Amino acid sequence: MSVADRIPGVSEYGSVDPAPPSVESNVEALRKSLLDEDVKMFERMRAVFSLRNNRSQDAVSALCEGFSASSALLRHELAYVLGQMQDKYAVPTLIEVLSNHEEHVMVRHEAAEALGAIGDRRARPVLERFLKDPLPEVSESCEVALDLLALCDEPNDVSW
Repeated sequence: MSVADRIPGVSEYGSVDPAPPSVESNVEALRKSLLDEDVKMFERMRAVFSLRNNRSQDAVSALCEGFSASSALLRHELAYVLGQMQDKYAVPTLIEVLSNHEEHVMVRHEAAEALGAIGDRRARPVLERFLKDPLPEVSESCEVALDLLALCDEPNDVSW
């Protein structure tokens, strides 16, 4: 394999991920890797992207379980990929993450953005509540998410 073949590529979601998806495809095995605090972060990230690419409800559930991880970086990435997946099954977990004042600010910010990306109107009241969060990263992310929800509700064509 040449060096050029090892350069990270663009995923089907249009992102260049910090780790390639794992070669493992079994959701339960990926879940175990994701949740195992003794597994190297790179391998846990690979599990995250394999679960994202799987797109099943079991994969979404495994990703949501990952918010129990001690790593804020990993929890942030979980919120990011759940937003990419746009699966409404993740909404209650993301609302819980956003609402947790003990959660790291970058994780809460990403949960807010994911809620906007998913486009589920159930998130609107929670996003509105955190518009006044004392952390600007959270309040501004809620503002962006609410604007995205409003854009989704716009009956006319919108020029991007």
